[in-house]
Amino acid sequence: MAANYLPYEPGQMLLLPGAIQDWLPEGHLAHFISDTVDTLDLGAFHARYEKDGPRNQPFHPAMMVKVLVYGYATGVFSSRKIARKLHEDVAFRMLGAGNFPAHRTIRDFRANHLRELSELFVQVVRLAREMGLVKLGTIAVDGTKVKANASRHKAMSYARMVQSERELTAQIDALMARAKAADEAERNEPEVDIPAEIARRETRLAAIRAARERLEQRQREADVARGRHPDDENKPRGKDGRPKGGRYLRDFGVPKASAQENFTDPDSRIMKRAGGGFDAGYNAQTAVDETAHIIVAAELTNSSSDAAQLPRLLRAVRETLQAPPGQVLADTGYHGEQVLAELATGPTEVVVALGRESKEQLRFDAQRSPHLVAMAAKLQTERGKAAYRRRKWIAEPPNGWIKHVLGFRQFSVRGLERVTAEWKLVCLALNLRRMATMRAV
Repeated sequence: MAANYLPYEPGQMLLLPGAIQDWLPEGHLAHFISDTVDTLDLGAFHARYEKDGPRNQPFHPAMMVKVLVYGYATGVFSSRKIARKLHEDVAFRMLGAGNFPAHRTIRDFRANHLRELSELFVQVVRLAREMGLVKLGTIAVDGTKVKANASRHKAMSYARMVQSERELTAQIDALMARAKAADEAERNEPEVDIPAEIARRETRLAAIRAARERLEQRQREADVARGRHPDDENKPRGKDGRPKGGRYLRDFGVPKASAQENFTDPDSRIMKRAGGGFDAGYNAQTAVDETAHIIVAAELTNSSSDAAQLPRLLRAVRETLQAPPGQVLADTGYHGEQVLAELATGPTEVVVALGRESKEQLRFDAQRSPHLVAMAAKLQTERGKAAYRRRKWIAEPPNGWIKHVLGFRQFSVRGLERVTAEWKLVCLALNLRRMATMRAV
């Protein structure tokens, strides 16, 4: 006896076309993102097209924003992959509503509207607060290193720059001499295209010199910040301004021989990655609300240190939500006497780990570091210990979700300003995904 299957007719024609919105189940992330974007103010996007006439009809910004945000929320960051998904994936087709922008169009829209896309982050955080998912009772901050869109093979150390400059200068001089000799010998067709060879080496030399100058400028700024002066005769000075013996390891403004600069993304910095090794990257920062793990501030720096980021994150929270959090928790990377002094008079209670020296708690000079001493005492109380124990549970999951759920481990754009904007876009997408999940609970 033949099996009694349910009807299956792949070629069956529909008398009436079905609504593509009905192809996705109720509560699908694409529905939530579509509905949310419709509530946002997209005036900044529309302003770019006000002068365009009927001959230049762009895709609707709302559609493009929905497609891009859904892509980031589901781990699809490539413009080529998004363009392919618009043909193959039901959710993308629903959001596109019959529009199929090419990958170049998607790429250019993202590049041209990165600032506007990142500013939507603020609107989404405020919406999360209206939904009751942000309370601003306790927030926790954390930093994570994200790879830059930069080739590790197009980086050079300071020592190698100096050496390459000498080598290229000598090669250019030799080629110039060869060209002069060829002219004198009236050789019309030399074996080597000397002008092209000279131009190639001069271009390379100019790029290396520019990179070396950037390294030296950063080192000069760092030396000044440490209290050095160009005419300090390489001798450290005490608080009274007098030499206190010894000598600096390097001349003023001279970087370490191992200091590197990347030619594809000069704003990136060499940073240690988890598990060992080093990459050109950025230090991405998040402030996370305890209530539902919503990211309420997303900032970024090209400094590998977290030390100066805590006041910046708190300012971003206040600017976004027009209110300070009641408490902020941070690990030892954020501590510092100057940081704690800056935050001491604010409305937010600060709990920052101070690290340990062997098995003993670090000791601080009460006169030179009164705020560190006070923080050490707070961390010894039961209330202080209980507060700090919550930091890891609050702060670290969103960064883990970004890298391991969304799969975002490398920026698509270059330059500090553009990378910062993309980081806000990533955090916006994660927030929407989190908001959709919490609404369904």
